Amino acid sequence: MAVEVLSCAEGREKCALSRRHAATWFAARASGETLEIGTASPPDFPARPDKPELLDPRDVPHRKPGSPKGRQALLHAVAHIELNAVDLHWDIIARFAHVKMPVGFYDDWVKAADEESKHFNLICDCLEANDSFYGALPAHAGMWRAASDTATDLMGRLAVVPMVLEARGLDVTPGMIKVFRNAKDLGTVEAMNVIYGEEVGHVAYGSKWFHFLCGRHELDPKDQFHALVRQYFHGALKPPFNEEKRAEAGLPPDFYWPLADRPKPSP
Repeated sequence: MAVEVLSCAEGREKCALSRRHAATWFAARASGETLEIGTASPPDFPARPDKPELLDPRDVPHRKPGSPKGRQALLHAVAHIELNAVDLHWDIIARFAHVKMPVGFYDDWVKAADEESKHFNLICDCLEANDSFYGALPAHAGMWRAASDTATDLMGRLAVVPMVLEARGLDVTPGMIKVFRNAKDLGTVEAMNVIYGEEVGHVAYGSKWFHFLCGRHELDPKDQFHALVRQYFHGALKPPFNEEKRAEAGLPPDFYWPLADRPKPSP
């Protein structure tokens, strides 16, 4: 099921498939069964539609979010992030099936993939309400880099994807909500609030299973997190941090502040 989602190119179709497979998983769980996990060979890169054109991050045009075109660009960027998140959560299931994990691991990442699919559809609806669509603008080509870099390291994947990249979403989403509230786009504000609430859970899943593996291997979680982020994440973490939501997701400040890009002191 995971590989089928990863191999589907069109965004809405990918998300419909993702949601159907999630429903199948949870229907089995509700009946007291667990579907066989099995093994699979996921693609190195998930299938993607012909549009958007994927550009080097330096070449993606920047637009001021206060303008209608800027808000379209912001929504397009969020849709691109959500579509990659759908694939990331199915990929962690398929790519690391050889690592023996409790069934709750699969419960969490299937649920996260289902929610990301819902988020993509919500943002696509917002784009269409703003006279645009996913694929109308170029997008960031580097979104899959973290997955490629951690393709053989489950702890590295948990550290970098949910505990760094998705945690960054907790930092920036309140500002995006403010942009659309100022524009009186209440439909987008409502969609963003749904995403904001559910992303806390995805960061929490990362923290939970990272700590689980640290316990299994008798490793100090904080030291291991710092080592893996320095190994796999390119650049420093950028404050300001949403410390309240990060704490809610199980990320204490001493995990991320030592990795932060701090301003240099005045001479």
